[in-house]
Amino acid sequence: MSRPALDAIGASSRAVETRPATAPMPGPRSASVDVFGVECFAGSLADATALVVETARRRGGGYGCLCNVHVLETAQRDPALMAALGHAQVVFPDGAPIAWVQRRRLGGAQARVGGPDLMDGVIRDGCAVGLRHALYGSTRAVLDDLEAALRARYPSARIVASIAPAFGPQADADVELELARLRKAGPDVVWVALGAPRQELWAARHAGELAPALVIGVGAAFEFHAGTKARAPLWMQRRGLEWLHRLVSEPRRLGPRYLTTNSRFLVRALADAGRPGSRTRRSRSRAS
Repeated sequence: MSRPALDAIGASSRAVETRPATAPMPGPRSASVDVFGVECFAGSLADATALVVETARRRGGGYGCLCNVHVLETAQRDPALMAALGHAQVVFPDGAPIAWVQRRRLGGAQARVGGPDLMDGVIRDGCAVGLRHALYGSTRAVLDDLEAALRARYPSARIVASIAPAFGPQADADVELELARLRKAGPDVVWVALGAPRQELWAARHAGELAPALVIGVGAAFEFHAGTKARAPLWMQRRGLEWLHRLVSEPRRLGPRYLTTNSRFLVRALADAGRPGSRTRRSRSRAS
């Protein structure tokens, strides 16, 4: 990443550090469990989908994040990202290893909540209550393909805006114009695909300006649903091997990341597993 891009993220980071904590998401009762300093949603994909739909329908604003191993390990060394995760109304476990830690601590069948699956479920179930969706991120070509795919799959889905921001740092005036376009469209959910940690910092910085819409960062979900990037076969997803498929598909980009963050997470998880009482870490209930 270029030095200007890093500076832009740094500016977002400073804004996040002063942001006040927000209340948990309203809606169906849910629980969370601490995974190395990050409170992660504990429940099924159906539970997560229902929570987002109900929260968006109530139009209370705020933002949600999806946390995989890369995000969690980056947050251990980046106070701004850790703050962004801590101030989110909900953090979903977007990674099989995160869900494995949850299952060990809570017992039961705690599920991974993948960004593409959550986005698909919310758009599908949101049709029944008329949810309005905005798409922010990626490229114009990907957004065009994504809109076409979503409308073909769910003809009654309401896509009210789609914006492809410039790559790299943006002038404040340009960001304000994009935020104004999003506000004018009046979405209930703003889906953000900027990559981590940029999308988490962006959500933390701008969610208040986009209220009462709910902002959710979903990473590569846009490309998967648009069909511009192939997702792992279902058998690999169900066995927690989607990371391997992505590594084989993008070895140059993801190889160094997985070598560092996955290794750190493994060491952390093994050390934690050996601590007395590590299977009974606290779980927090969230209710409307």
